[in-house]
Amino acid sequence: MESALLWGAIAGAANLLGAIMVLVVPFPRRLIAYVMALGTGALIGVVSFELLGKAMELGGLGEIALGFLGGAAIFTAFDAIVSRNGGRHRKRSGHGTEKPVSSEEGSGLAIFIGTIMDAIPESAMIGLGIAQGGGVGVALITAIFLSNLPEGISSTTGLKKGGYTTKKVISMWVLVLIASALSSLLGYSLLDQASESTQAIISSFAAGAIIAMIASTMMPEAHEKGGPIVGLITAIGIFITLLLR
Repeated sequence: MESALLWGAIAGAANLLGAIMVLVVPFPRRLIAYVMALGTGALIGVVSFELLGKAMELGGLGEIALGFLGGAAIFTAFDAIVSRNGGRHRKRSGHGTEKPVSSEEGSGLAIFIGTIMDAIPESAMIGLGIAQGGGVGVALITAIFLSNLPEGISSTTGLKKGGYTTKKVISMWVLVLIASALSSLLGYSLLDQASESTQAIISSFAAGAIIAMIASTMMPEAHEKGGPIVGLITAIGIFITLLLR
């Protein structure tokens, strides 16, 4: 249990690290896009090789379909709500001040909520892996870290442009770190005594939420700012995950 909490916090710390980095040294958007593409590939690899692979060993097609499509649908529903309130560009450095609710505070809060929403399925995978007896996977931690780092950089740049103080921005990322740790602990707790069928559903649910997240936020941003080369970088991310298994 302590291991799930610790590694969830470490993965969530990537957002905080990205924020601190960009507060000290400005980063080119293209470089951020490349890291985001690498993280996208790594997450796709983890979902395919580990989460769905494990789910197929534990359950049938029915459980996998229920969890995977359910996770994608629920994430999409929440994402739509957050997007309408200013969190649509939470991974973008140049759009942190988008305010469809005509409130800077409301937009910043939407970015914050959206970031936590992104972190929950990612961090839950850590607890899921530990509960399933696989220990802490290097590929999993690497994938989550690579996806969270550019998010911290991009969102912090946008929040600063929106008038948020450095102290407030850092406080928000500390809360994201705590949420990541608790999400990992929750993932562990849900599977610790669960049946194989339930494990398959929960693993598939996290996988579906991850795929919906990267397709709606990470991939569009990476291509927009990085260009066609991000396709190759994403493929490299998937291959790195395969090597680290």
